[in-house]
Amino acid sequence: MSLPPNFSRAVDLSSLGKPAADISTPLPGIEVTPLNLQAEILPLSKTKPVVVLCWTPRSAESVELLRTFGKLENEDAGKWALAHVNIDTEAQVAQALQVRTIPYGVVFIGGQAVPFLEQLLSETQLREVINKILALAAQQGIGEEPVEETEPEEEEALAALDQGDYATAEAAYRRLIARKPTDSYAKLGLAQVQLLARTHGLDAAKVMEDAIKSPDDIEIQIQCADVEVMSGYLEPAFDRLLRLLVLFDGDEQKRIKEHLLGLFALVDPADPRVMKARTQLANVLF
Repeated sequence: MSLPPNFSRAVDLSSLGKPAADISTPLPGIEVTPLNLQAEILPLSKTKPVVVLCWTPRSAESVELLRTFGKLENEDAGKWALAHVNIDTEAQVAQALQVRTIPYGVVFIGGQAVPFLEQLLSETQLREVINKILALAAQQGIGEEPVEETEPEEEEALAALDQGDYATAEAAYRRLIARKPTDSYAKLGLAQVQLLARTHGLDAAKVMEDAIKSPDDIEIQIQCADVEVMSGYLEPAFDRLLRLLVLFDGDEQKRIKEHLLGLFALVDPADPRVMKARTQLANVLF
């Protein structure tokens, strides 16, 4: 990696505010400096991916994120290496990595830097990111691609779906969530099964026709939103339920909101259509 001409210029991220993080206990990973970036980090990246997180004690969230990365590194037992850059004390390195925000993550694979993170993520989301990094490195002949382990409840659910048994599939996913409450795949699987069960046997054309005739009928509008999501029409489905939220209150509004949140669970939370709808939902409710 060649360093840019303005390598020595400090990074201006003053908007982060005053120190707020507890760093009294040692932080996980290799502390990156101008000296070991070239001498240690880059050579190491030719044997395994090196994940570098840029953080600051002015952001408690970035410190917590680093500790979560450390937990994942321990779980993976040497498949990849963690390193970190305190942008307040290592401004040169931060500039070399072209840090634009905090947290900021770069992975080195075979000596090449690939930015991969510019926002806070949950532990489940970080696990997914790490698996993708390991897969990318394996494609370049560095390390091994992670083997996806299927949970027994998931196997049961998939087998039930093959038989059209939605009740058994839903029960299996619920047991998996009870055992692993943070498993995003289990939550997605449950949401998908519930949508399949709700739309099974529906005449989509008739549902949409009824929705036009009865614009304020909650049951019909919810069915139509389900049909639209099944067909990939996310925005019309979200807009349909958001419009209803304005018309009702109390238990009826609660039912509409919970159904809308259930539809959100079927889509990547970073999808701009979901982000827009969530903002609209907050505006309606608050």
